[in-house]
Amino acid sequence: MPDKITAKAPWVKNLGDIPAHLDYFQGSMYDMLKSVADKYPNNIAMDFMGRSTTYRQLLEHVERCAKALKTIGIRENDCVTIAMPNCPQAIAMFYAINMVGGIANMVHPLSSEKEIEFYLNESNSVTVITLDQFYHKIEAIRNNTNIVNVIIASIRDELSQPLKTGYMLTEGRKIRKIPDDAPVIRWQKFLNLSKSCFWRYKVERKPEDPAVILYSGGTTGTTKGIVLTNLNFNALSQQVIATNPMFRPGDRMLAAMPIFHGFGLGVCIHTMLTQGGRCVLVPRFTAKSYSKLITKYKCNFIAGVPTLYEALLRLPNMEKADLSSLKGVFSGGDSLTIELKKKFDKFLYDHKAVIQIREGYGTTECVTASCLTPPTMHREGSIGLPFPDTYYKIVTPGTDEELPYGEEGEILLAGPTVMREYLHHPEETAQTLRRHADGLTWVYTGDLGVMDADGFVYFRGRRKRMIITSGYNVYPAQLENILEAHEAVQRCCIIGVPDSYKMQKVKAFVMLKPGFPATEETKQSILAHCRKNIAKYAMPYDIEFRENLPTTLVGKVAYRVLEDEELKKIS
Repeated sequence: MPDKITAKAPWVKNLGDIPAHLDYFQGSMYDMLKSVADKYPNNIAMDFMGRSTTYRQLLEHVERCAKALKTIGIRENDCVTIAMPNCPQAIAMFYAINMVGGIANMVHPLSSEKEIEFYLNESNSVTVITLDQFYHKIEAIRNNTNIVNVIIASIRDELSQPLKTGYMLTEGRKIRKIPDDAPVIRWQKFLNLSKSCFWRYKVERKPEDPAVILYSGGTTGTTKGIVLTNLNFNALSQQVIATNPMFRPGDRMLAAMPIFHGFGLGVCIHTMLTQGGRCVLVPRFTAKSYSKLITKYKCNFIAGVPTLYEALLRLPNMEKADLSSLKGVFSGGDSLTIELKKKFDKFLYDHKAVIQIREGYGTTECVTASCLTPPTMHREGSIGLPFPDTYYKIVTPGTDEELPYGEEGEILLAGPTVMREYLHHPEETAQTLRRHADGLTWVYTGDLGVMDADGFVYFRGRRKRMIITSGYNVYPAQLENILEAHEAVQRCCIIGVPDSYKMQKVKAFVMLKPGFPATEETKQSILAHCRKNIAKYAMPYDIEFRENLPTTLVGKVAYRVLEDEELKKIS
């Protein structure tokens, strides 16, 4: 390895069996899936509620969807929105969109109507696929978008007959009926459209072509689409496997992290399916269902946010669980406290696992993780070492001035998973992606950290104002804009309050306009407004009325004062 690279990457000597450089797959995400499916056609690719799909069947499903997409007019670079939980239809559509040269716009199905409207318009999506239970949300905002086709799938379509009957008697009964004349394409009819397409449905795509849009607040807290390429996802797949040399084709990953999140889509789905792994799909996450599936399928890998691991410690059905099948347990999405790591490592040991939890770090601007604790080397408080071909450096915030080892500064990273751009935000793209004299394009993460002389990285906090609740990023400024649109709200402030389960929960402080009383009725009116415009996971758990809000010298609301007040209440 050249001295220049070793100087830039002091962690190279700590990598052991992990290569510092990889040769990356030169093709699309679909091409990479097909190359593995051709190699292991009879291996199981996915399990969903007791039903298994082989790689051959998955490829056939993807091809049918691709032909149907072509039939309804999807062309190269068209955006198709997937607003789905982790289920087989969503996975097949994801790769089918890629096969026809489209771009998959990944959206949380529990988003509010206004948020879904924004995602559809921001991406200029022409088609959306969602579940029957979310149809009425789409229909409510459809006329405000450029959507041509709405494809409706159902969980029951993918169930075996006994489970299908049970589902219709329980969950299925809760779903509002879709009118028979609704302007939608039902899933089975959509698949049948594939019979009308015979050739030219596969479009050749290059590694650097846009493939996926994920959403994040970037460094300013305003929701933006992050445009990611085929190479970004394919490189991540190879990096994850390179940093986990214990992985073997056929290994099972419990895929509970959602597919609209880089962690879920990039690690739990794409990495597994392009390396011969087996995804155990979890459509609706609860800690109890998660724990049952770990033991039922003898999972080899699990990935989650700290909230998940906190919940698993409390479950009585885990008392006698045998976790000896585990090869890798990964934590991301939020900081894993030293105390929680110690507790969970003991939990693993007590349940026959021979491994420890490994913490990683990343941003949606590079799909997901770009740094991970090595399998056999842990340093307390560290988020690990960078992936192969991925470089980290610590700089004076906002500059390219690199700081000495041990000094705190802004975390920058560069490598093959770095995004193409923020959709429609050239100025912020230029602020976040900057080319340095070393020839590399660096992501300015807005996060603070330290690197030691061996290349281990330590996360210290965020420069940007952000709340992380159950692994989801919540941006206070966005929520404040929504609250202040309510007729009763003069001014407000959103903060994160420490919580033993969610890590943080969202609280709102509100100063009312003259004439509006601080009553329960007013509070419920504001909460009803929030429910229409804010995703469920970001909803305030409480609204506290104040006659005045503390301010800084320049007149901004002093949110840190409110945070300190809440901390004092807890302690």
